[in-house]
Amino acid sequence: MTDYRSTTVSHKARGAVVAALMLAAFSFNTAENLPVGLLPLMADDLGVSLPTVGLLVTGYALTVVVASLPLAHLTRAVPRRPLLNVLLALLVTASCATAWHAASYGPLLAARATTALAQALYWAVMGPVAVGLYPPERRGRIMGLLAVGGSLATVLGVPAGTWLGSHAGWRTPFAVLGALALLSLITVAALLPTTHPRENHAAYGVAPDRRRFLLVVTTTALSVTGVFTAFTYIAAFLDEVSGFDTDATGPLLLAFGAAGLAGVAATGPLLDRFPEATLVVPITTQLTALLGLYAFGHHQVAGVALLMLLGASVAPAFAASQSQVLHWAPSRTESALAANSVAFNVGVAAGALLGGTVYTSFGVRATFLAGGLLTAGALVVLSRGRAKP
Repeated sequence: MTDYRSTTVSHKARGAVVAALMLAAFSFNTAENLPVGLLPLMADDLGVSLPTVGLLVTGYALTVVVASLPLAHLTRAVPRRPLLNVLLALLVTASCATAWHAASYGPLLAARATTALAQALYWAVMGPVAVGLYPPERRGRIMGLLAVGGSLATVLGVPAGTWLGSHAGWRTPFAVLGALALLSLITVAALLPTTHPRENHAAYGVAPDRRRFLLVVTTTALSVTGVFTAFTYIAAFLDEVSGFDTDATGPLLLAFGAAGLAGVAATGPLLDRFPEATLVVPITTQLTALLGLYAFGHHQVAGVALLMLLGASVAPAFAASQSQVLHWAPSRTESALAANSVAFNVGVAAGALLGGTVYTSFGVRATFLAGGLLTAGALVVLSRGRAKP
């Protein structure tokens, strides 16, 4: 197995590659969620309904769920530099096609499917590649940096893309994403060494343990289902329970995203030193925030504070789970990370579905109680990891 120090990659080159991977993560996440802010513009231009455009987001997530594990398995022996080059080239091509050639819904759907397939594999591959450039004891910190890149999509990418689309047309932000992806592609192609995946120390878990790995993945699924059971209906909660005007929703969601970015940035350097605590703590604060909003969300000051606490919990929890998956992976880490990504996306879909059922039957406040109970279940599962089998 090749030691990271035996490569000819300089410290600056390694940093540039990680920055490029962060930029690509930002571009993928922004591309995934950008239609949410551009729904009316896209629907009017394409001559379709809002729900039809909304399927571009739902279908994207489902594609990631279905494709992640099979693609990770099929490409497990492919050298990582050419593989990443292909994935980033697909992002560039699909973004440019969306910007300049998607004159109707069909071509746009094809471009979205292409991007989703590339993202499904990218999230499984980028972690081991980035981590493999540094010594093993820095695994958690590098995973934290990659999580910052993804989190910036919520705080900066989607709001900025929505603003740009409203002023320069909905296609323009996709052209910008294509340019950012091209920059990532050039950097990776020029600076990342070509090695076989098995030669990378990050190709396998530090302490392979199938039981601990499955507990972490189950924790991801339960905690994400919990948060999206509630968060899917946050706009209705802020209106009906907290009594905020509709105009306040955007700034409050921006505060939520900013808290998430701050949380993941603070957690990253701690992932290697306190691996268990960096997963237990954010899930515990997520539980506190969800139940707190259920009980005290009608007080606006408390509601804002608890909403930001929720934001500061979700992204760090996923970053910590990814780091734990790298540690406990029972076989190849690409497949392990793909499984955790599938658990995350299943949680998003299941949470939205469950939240809709609870909202219809019991009202919007109850979605936060249900989300809190699911998060409590995640903590119970996680506690099993510290118990002897």
